[in-house]
Amino acid sequence: MQDWNSRAKGLLKAEMAKRHMKAPDLAKALEVIGVEERADNLKNKIARGGFSAGFFLQCLAAMEVTTLHLD
Repeated sequence: MQDWNSRAKGLLKAEMAKRHMKAPDLAKALEVIGVEERADNLKNKIARGGFSAGFFLQCLAAMEVTTLHLD
């Protein structure tokens, strides 16, 4: 059985790595689109992997991800 939370966490971390982003960088990018998250909260949320689809999409938008490969 697929662990979907781990999959989402892996996808988000991969997109951050492609852009050489850490939690503080993502926090700044999120702030630009009107989402306030502290870097330490982001780090914990991503480490747990139990975040909402809405949060995932906010992060992708903040990083300007236009294409996401799921394989």
